[in-house]
Amino acid sequence: MSKKSPQLRFEGFTDDWEQRKLGDVISISSEKNGNQFSRADVLSVSREAGVVNQIEYQGRSFAGASIANYRVVHKGDLIYTKSPLKGAPNGIFKTSEAEGIVSPLYAVYQSREANAAFVGWLLSNDNFATHYLYPLVNKGSKNTLLVSDADAISGHLSFPNIEEQAKIVSFFTQLDNLIALHQRKLDLLKEQKKGYLQKMFPKNGEKVPELRFAGFADDWEQRKLGDMVEFFSGLTYSPDNVIKQPGTLVLRSSNVQNGEIVNADNVYVDNEVVNSDNVQVGDIAVVVRNGSRSLIGKHAAIKYPMKDTVIGAFMTGVRSDTPSFTNALLDTQQFETEIAKNLGATINQITTGNFKKMIFNFPEIDERLRIGDFFNQLDNTIALHQRKLDLLKEQKKGFLQKMFV
Repeated sequence: MSKKSPQLRFEGFTDDWEQRKLGDVISISSEKNGNQFSRADVLSVSREAGVVNQIEYQGRSFAGASIANYRVVHKGDLIYTKSPLKGAPNGIFKTSEAEGIVSPLYAVYQSREANAAFVGWLLSNDNFATHYLYPLVNKGSKNTLLVSDADAISGHLSFPNIEEQAKIVSFFTQLDNLIALHQRKLDLLKEQKKGYLQKMFPKNGEKVPELRFAGFADDWEQRKLGDMVEFFSGLTYSPDNVIKQPGTLVLRSSNVQNGEIVNADNVYVDNEVVNSDNVQVGDIAVVVRNGSRSLIGKHAAIKYPMKDTVIGAFMTGVRSDTPSFTNALLDTQQFETEIAKNLGATINQITTGNFKKMIFNFPEIDERLRIGDFFNQLDNTIALHQRKLDLLKEQKKGFLQKMFV
C-alpha cells in the first residue's frame, strides 16, 4: 500500500500516512426520524465553501419535507449537502455536539476507525475537493457523494494515525475559533457603524440628527448633491487598450470591496489612451452601472496617493471639500433610498444627472468635518479588523495545503 506524508507536521509524528478507501472510513446512514425528534430538534448547517462549520439548532422546518423522513444526526456524524453552495458546489461538514435531525436534502455519514472531524477536514480541503470530490459529485445529475464512489477517489485519501488526526483537528478547531472571534468583532463594529449612521444623520423629514457633537445646534439644510460636490467621469477603453503592468490602473467594481480600494482582478491600459482625471486622495469611486443591482452605489474613498490610476466607465468619481463626511453620507440608508428612486428602469445604472439631483441634508462645514473624522477613524478600525480576518483565513488556507496529503 502506497504511503505519503504532508509538508508540515507536528513534532513527534514521523510515520507515513496510509492511503485508505473512503468506504473504509465512513458509511452512509439510512437512519430516519421516528418519534425521537421534533421540529425543535432540527439542525441547520451553517456553511461556507471549503470550510467545516458547526451545526446549530434553528428550530425550523424545511418546506416540502415530512419530519419522519428527516435524517438522524448523532454526535460526530458528517453531513453532506447535496444542493450547491455559493462559491463551491458542495461540502462536507462536522456536526455539533448535540444530536438532532436534518432535512433529507442532506446526507449523513458515520465515521469508521478515524476521527470524524479529521475526515471532515480532509474531504473539505480545497485542493482535494476541487480536484477530486466536486468533479465526482457533480458527474451526471446525482449531486451527492456515495460511499460506492470510494474507488474513484481512494487513491487520493491518506490518513495518519489516530493521535496525529486528533492533533490536527485540535489545531484547526483553535484556528477556527480565533477566526470566529475576529469575525464577531468585525460584525460588531459594522453594526455599531450602522447605528451611528442612523443616529448621526437626520431621518426623513427631520432637520437635525438624533446624536450630535457638542457645540453644534443649527438645523441641517436640504441641498442637491450636485451643489455640494464635484463629479468626474471614468475612462472608456477597449480590450485592445489593455496591457500588462506597468500602465494606468483602471479601478472597477472588483476593486471596491468592504468600503476599501483593493487589488482584485486589476486591469491596466496604455497610458496613451487615458483622457480622464487621475484619482486624488479624498476622491470617492462609486459604482453607477453594473449587471448586478446590489453593486450599484458601492463605493470607496481613495486614502493614499495612487499614481497613474483612473476610474472605469461604469464608475463615477465624487470630489468634495469634506470627503470623509461625503463618504459616510453614501453609507447611509438615505443614499440607498435615493438610488432606488433614480435607478434606471431597464438598466442597472444611475446617470450623473440623476446623481447630482439627489437630495440630502447637510450641516455647516465644521460639523461635516467632525462627523467625517469620526467615521473615517471608525472605517480605519473596521478595515484593520478586516485585514486581520483576511490574513487569518489565508493562513488557514496555507495550513490546509501543507498539513494534509
